[in-house]
Amino acid sequence: MDLTTQYLGLTLRSPLIVGAAAPLTEDIDNIKRMEDAGAGAVVLHSLFEEQIRKEKLELHHHFTYGTDSFAEALNYFPENASNVFHVGVETYLEHIRTAKSAVDMPIIASLNGSHQGEWEHTAKLMEQAGADAIELNIYYVPTDINKNGSEVEYEYIQIVRTVRENLNIPVAVKLSPFFSNMANIAKRLVDNGASGLVLFNRFYQPDIDIENLEVTPNLILSSPLDMRLPMRWIAMLYGRLDVDFAATSGIQRGTDAIKMLMAGAKVTALVATLLRHGIHHIETIETEMMQWLEEHEYLSLEQLRGSMSQINCPDESAFERAQYMRAIQSYQPERHTL
Repeated sequence: MDLTTQYLGLTLRSPLIVGAAAPLTEDIDNIKRMEDAGAGAVVLHSLFEEQIRKEKLELHHHFTYGTDSFAEALNYFPENASNVFHVGVETYLEHIRTAKSAVDMPIIASLNGSHQGEWEHTAKLMEQAGADAIELNIYYVPTDINKNGSEVEYEYIQIVRTVRENLNIPVAVKLSPFFSNMANIAKRLVDNGASGLVLFNRFYQPDIDIENLEVTPNLILSSPLDMRLPMRWIAMLYGRLDVDFAATSGIQRGTDAIKMLMAGAKVTALVATLLRHGIHHIETIETEMMQWLEEHEYLSLEQLRGSMSQINCPDESAFERAQYMRAIQSYQPERHTL
């Protein structure tokens, strides 16, 4: 059975890749185990915009501290200043180099941020370190009441355009679903250089500790229910945009991956299921996929990819409003006896 797929111009042995949110990718031995378990590629843990900015501020502090004390201080080179270069960015770049030398599968670097600035320079350093592609995780929660939706979308476009102009490797963009017209922003991102779209980013919502009066982080791993939104949008956009889709959120089993591929995805990113069950679960998902494909007499993934997308579905309204009305009208509440 041929599970080979093409994603971002890269040939992968399998559509099962490890997603960027997995802290498991911080360990090189884990990355080796991922390849042994059958992963087609690994998206490394993200380098955050805040880490890049913090490093620059620390470097500036070390090089300028004491310069107003006396004239000779202008030539003062701070103790351990060279170590600042190895905080954040340099550590990440070395991780790319080490991962590339440790495995044969593609290594995709991840940049996570929300504003224009250091993206293009850092992405170029990632390319030079050996990354096969870059995933831009644009995690942006706009709160400025004077900024309209068009301005927010423009910032996304500018980030992608400036990063893409400086690179020779492909760029994928990881998006949230919160746009007034998801189809339009997807098209504009592709027009400005995105080779892949990763659907969707999950915004982690904070909680409130009512005893200690604190806002606390609250991480809840995805479940199979989270599959529905990316599956729907991939199905609706497949064949309408010249781009590779990566499906993420809620993929737990081989049949989940099959659904995403039928919708039109090139790859399915695994995160929560590996945190729950371990890296070896990649093998389980692949085995389940193989069994299903053989039982249904498929010879390769290309035979099924996009077969249940909107453009290939006998009822195109199945992904839109008509299906919503049918779902509401067909629902029957459970009967309870008193």
